[in-house]
Amino acid sequence: MSNTVEFAKMNGLGNKILVVDMRGRTDKVTPQAAVALNADAATQFDQIMAIHDPKAQGTDVYIDILNSDGSKAQACGNGTRCVVQALAAETGKKAFTFQTVAGILNAVEHEDGTISVDMGLPVFEWNRIPLAEEFHDTSRIELQIGPIDNPVLHSPSAMSMGNPHAIFWVDRDPMSFDLERFGPLLENHPIFPEKANITLAQVISDSALRTRTWERGAGLTLACGSAACASAVSAARTGRTGRKVTIDVASSPIRQPLVIDWREDDHVVMTGPAEWEWSGTLDPSTGTWSRDAERGAEAR
Repeated sequence: MSNTVEFAKMNGLGNKILVVDMRGRTDKVTPQAAVALNADAATQFDQIMAIHDPKAQGTDVYIDILNSDGSKAQACGNGTRCVVQALAAETGKKAFTFQTVAGILNAVEHEDGTISVDMGLPVFEWNRIPLAEEFHDTSRIELQIGPIDNPVLHSPSAMSMGNPHAIFWVDRDPMSFDLERFGPLLENHPIFPEKANITLAQVISDSALRTRTWERGAGLTLACGSAACASAVSAARTGRTGRKVTIDVASSPIRQPLVIDWREDDHVVMTGPAEWEWSGTLDPSTGTWSRDAERGAEAR
């Protein structure tokens, strides 16, 4: 077995993604390799989407997802769109079915190049999100940052999109908050036994939100697809918007909104772009890598 595999450096609305082709192999991308890759400015990423041979009948690939700290992730919507684009370019197919640790995902690439991913069903039960204590209504849980009589952030909506999320509602631009300071405290708060993705969401209209996310295991991120889904669902659930909204991801350099549709069948469908940047090969055990020669040779 060769000690190198092909990978692509991609992004989903600025969310930095490495798609690593592990098909035909029995090993995995190691946490050590993930940490080494993220330490290099050229390959720094939010998530690794490692595609493996399918495990379940009727699926195209199994996707193993790693965060930049080497930990496992259950879901990554922006990364899933990147996988769709990579496989569509390779195979000519437009529709795919993926298996992840969080379940089965269906996705399709449209003629305009945008990609829709069915992110599955939202979860609201406190013990399934999970939370460390019981809340009858998880659309507004007791949690705050700042002075008790004048908190900076408070009463988030909690839910799971295959991974835990807390959505804090703010009345001004999410970029005006010091999320780099608050994010680690909230991600690791004892109320979240598996940690949580922390999102600030501003309601722009009954069909539009503006968000910024501190991503569990990755930190400040330019975009987070599952957080966009959680924000849209939570906004509709609390009566702030309708069930279909556009998400302006405040931190993304790409000014193209995500469209999130919480359908009547309860499935959450996310539509947005994906972008290929460059490709190369890497050692999945160590993280050493080289860039494809025809695109400009480089090795680390």
